[in-house]
Amino acid sequence: MPGSVHPTFPATLGGFDARRTPFLRCEVLVIGAGVAGCFAAMRAAEAGASVLLLAKSPMSEANTAWAQGGVAAVIDPSDSAELHAADTLRVGAGLADPAVVTQIVQRGRDVVTQLETMGVVFDQSEDGGLSLSREGGHSRNRIVHQGDATGAAITGAIGQVVGTMPDITLRTNAFVRDLLVADGRCVGAVALIDGIEVAIEAGAVVVATGGAGQIYRETTNPTGACGDGLALCFRAGATLTDVEFVQFHPTTLYIAGASRFLISEVVRGAGARLLDRHGERFMAAAHPDAELAPRDVVSRAILARMVDTGDTHVYLDLSDTDRDPHQSFPTISRICRAFDLDIGRDPIPVRPGAHYFIGGAVTNLHGETDLPGLLAAGEAGATGLHGANRLASNSLLEGAVVGRLAGAAAAAQARGVRATLPEIASPPPCPPAEAPRIQLNDMLYSLKSLMWRNVGLVRDAAGLREAQSRISMWHRYLLRAAPNSVSGLELANMLEVSALVAIAAAERQESRGTSYRSDHPTRDDASWCRRTLLRRGPNGEAQLEAGPLLAPSDSAALAS
Repeated sequence: MPGSVHPTFPATLGGFDARRTPFLRCEVLVIGAGVAGCFAAMRAAEAGASVLLLAKSPMSEANTAWAQGGVAAVIDPSDSAELHAADTLRVGAGLADPAVVTQIVQRGRDVVTQLETMGVVFDQSEDGGLSLSREGGHSRNRIVHQGDATGAAITGAIGQVVGTMPDITLRTNAFVRDLLVADGRCVGAVALIDGIEVAIEAGAVVVATGGAGQIYRETTNPTGACGDGLALCFRAGATLTDVEFVQFHPTTLYIAGASRFLISEVVRGAGARLLDRHGERFMAAAHPDAELAPRDVVSRAILARMVDTGDTHVYLDLSDTDRDPHQSFPTISRICRAFDLDIGRDPIPVRPGAHYFIGGAVTNLHGETDLPGLLAAGEAGATGLHGANRLASNSLLEGAVVGRLAGAAAAAQARGVRATLPEIASPPPCPPAEAPRIQLNDMLYSLKSLMWRNVGLVRDAAGLREAQSRISMWHRYLLRAAPNSVSGLELANMLEVSALVAIAAAERQESRGTSYRSDHPTRDDASWCRRTLLRRGPNGEAQLEAGPLLAPSDSAALAS
């Protein structure tokens, strides 16, 4: 294939002229209005900072709002933070940071209490306590939930609180094109707000834009999950890590024409079974925990059974669950009913879909990146909590904990900071006769299909080389076309993030957590118990570095 395998990445996607651009100023700019972004905005405002909270779409379209499962928290007396930490470390496959894990899981009860104070009403058990369910990888029942729509309940509650805080200005329909960096510090951003380009000066910026599931053909993520924040941080000069680790949810609704709706892991926690087209159960042979094995194990087992049976999906059977599925899972029941499926009687056709982006900008527990003035929280950041694979329902917990800590840190960083926004020259326009005419939807579908095929659940060196080469070519001529619409800029971000995933996946020559290499099918702690770091080089190249070897933190002794 013509062209270089590795793409080069521009520092910005467009120019900035302070003489012609409307200007806003705040002390803390928060990009993204899911649980991490809202907690960051609320905490920064509590600390006395003026906060501008930007959301690309309505809060109901944030990744948080789509979360069905719940919040992992130690509530039951038979449970403990030590057990929760051990489960997290075991699933993290040697790359989770024990210190970070301990500090986050210890805050689980506090997060639940904070959410209840904000008005979230979690499901109750018959004795009046919180109803706790279990999901894959957990050794105890510790998932606090509201039916199968916990994320929507949390989004509604925190949205109301944000709306009452006078120091927070929320703007939706706001797409951040580029971060602005001056003298080695992030000093603001350029955004399209209601289609108008606006420059924003900020003492500190928190990126909380969610994940990048939309780079894959099959995904549970909302349409806005394009990896915008990951691309913003990378172009600005922050270090990314763990981007080869993309978690696929095993069970998404698979019906021709239907949106790839998530069928929550709580369903399997209640006893639902996975069956193949012949009605045979297959997970017990794949893992001792059967349907409650870690998600990467379940996803690959489903894919293998699809190949073995020549089918496009498997089936999730709820007929023998320990509760009335219609009452316990009303959202799933309603969605399936629209396709003439009675979940109490009819098995649900399911297959894996990209669900959670484990990597992100390297941060400490307070969300601080290695670029002063820039912080990241939620799916856009990588604290080391998840390692190579995320334990179910730890994400809302992390978003709340790190979001709140990042808000406090951002307010402290912003105090007294005034910076002049840098002028950025626009790239010279391509001569009209040479400018490519781009069909964005065609390129987008081609990218998503390529990522699903070559950089999905199963990878190998040849497929990863092909992915890098094709993405490099597409990225090069998309930039030559100078995209200035939100859809074009989103696609540029998706191409950048896709390239980084393929680069990091090619570097990791082993199988660990969610990154499975068919040409290197075993885990290799001697060589690869380390994190993969990516930075933008001085010429726009992706500079890849292997972090130091770690002592495996998921030993049987620790997890017992």
